[in-house]
Amino acid sequence: MTGSNGEQGTHVQRKLPAILLCLALASAASAQEGIKLQAPDRIRDVASIESADLATLKPGTVLFTDHRDNPSNPESGLVPYLDWGKLRPAERAVLAPHAAYAEPNYTTIVNGVPKPRHETLKVYVAQGRFVVPKPASAIDLSAYATLPFVSKMDPVIKHKALNPADVTPTKDPAAAFARRPDRSWCADGTVCIESRYDLEGKLPLGVKLANKLEEGAAKKVAEFVSFQSELRVLPQAEAAGLGTLTKLDTPVAGGLEQTIFWVNQILRFGKFLAVLQPMPGDASKTVVTTYMALAIKADVLDRKQEYARVPVLKNLLPAQVLMGNSSFNTGTSISAGLPVYARNRTAAFADALAK
Repeated sequence: MTGSNGEQGTHVQRKLPAILLCLALASAASAQEGIKLQAPDRIRDVASIESADLATLKPGTVLFTDHRDNPSNPESGLVPYLDWGKLRPAERAVLAPHAAYAEPNYTTIVNGVPKPRHETLKVYVAQGRFVVPKPASAIDLSAYATLPFVSKMDPVIKHKALNPADVTPTKDPAAAFARRPDRSWCADGTVCIESRYDLEGKLPLGVKLANKLEEGAAKKVAEFVSFQSELRVLPQAEAAGLGTLTKLDTPVAGGLEQTIFWVNQILRFGKFLAVLQPMPGDASKTVVTTYMALAIKADVLDRKQEYARVPVLKNLLPAQVLMGNSSFNTGTSISAGLPVYARNRTAAFADALAK
């Protein structure tokens, strides 16, 4: 039989991005198990970290904002990459992978024919601020620019050292768009890291089913998210200008940066940045301002009408899952949604500096 509604529904399912089908299956299991996701209680959501009174901020409390002023909108908190540079230029200049970064242009092969492609991105940015009860001079950032330290930040994500010669944008001509124009990734003594996050809950089972539904597809969906990054303490000359971003009057004492420059699916880049400054009016304390930026491939988000025609997905928007607004979220890491992941990473870093 041809032209039936059943055939049409099967065709739509085959066209769906497989990773989102997996999320749908996992969410149903999460709802049944009654999983409750929450960030640490000591995190206080604020409209702006810059406007908070630091004199009243107790050590251990973390101020947090991710610009989600309308949580009922699934994409609240996400901004198109090009708009990001217009709305918050100082932030984009520092949190993009490098100053000259642009949305990727590359060539794909469709039915044996090369096709140019431009990839649009949407960016999630979280900011945190907390006070450490010791002077900035007593904090050695080099102790945190290590592979063992990164491994403690989120134990679910596994890390190992990466040979700079094996960095994907350097090694693979098809990934040339992700190279830096000024230097190679992981150059100049930075720590080079290969990371892997195995999908949690029922997600691996969902991936197997999705790959079966799309049997014959050229590229299978992985049961994990893998990414490459470099970790470094910022040179003082580079860190000094970050006061423009933090909007604190005291000199910048140091900065720590982890840049994710290659991801196998869903995301395109990410960055975690921590800036240390003496507490205004009390140099015996340190104010730490953190930033996390994660760029999502827009084509992951721009699939909506297709889901309404598939029963298991009809109440799911990709943005809801990524932003932690769905019963489809599970765990406490990336599968919990980007806001929970960002909060937990910020809290873990605050705990580490407080020790």
